[in-house]
Amino acid sequence: MPSEFDSLWVIEPLGKSHNRAGFSCGKEPLDRYLKEQASQDVKRRVAAPFILTLSNNHTTIVGYYTLSALSVNLQDLPEEVSKKLPAYPLVPVTLLGRLAVDSRYNGKGAGEFLLSDALQRAFTQSSQIAAAAVVVDPIDEEAASFYRHFDFTDFPNRPDRLFITMKTIADIFRGKE
Repeated sequence: MPSEFDSLWVIEPLGKSHNRAGFSCGKEPLDRYLKEQASQDVKRRVAAPFILTLSNNHTTIVGYYTLSALSVNLQDLPEEVSKKLPAYPLVPVTLLGRLAVDSRYNGKGAGEFLLSDALQRAFTQSSQIAAAAVVVDPIDEEAASFYRHFDFTDFPNRPDRLFITMKTIADIFRGKE
């Protein structure tokens, strides 16, 4: 999922120097989270926000995403996925809790860049902290369509939740080489 802007952008953990007040993606819950809650989630270690900035301006936030740990019920996964996993009642996954792009950068590949980084980070960490998939709870149908475009699959009984397996992520990144 490379972008022409790869050399112009940097992804780093949320820091005090990032201008959260200047961020606006047009979706109030995502704007409010970054401005009011993200720092608290870092302190409490319940989510890890990663910020996309310009390589020549690390204070301007182009976009962000969050990762955290989650477990899902094995029986909630499609049979073709669950039959390949151990029969544990709960399966560890990585939650891609939020992903947002500032409205000024819409259509420039920032969302794809953020998603690619999030999937790569989740995949790399899954060898140290087990996770069978990455799960998202899209904020709306527009977001759900974005994730489906990148091979995310619906949970059979949860229309508000999508996932992509670590095997699929591995295949995606192997294809980049």
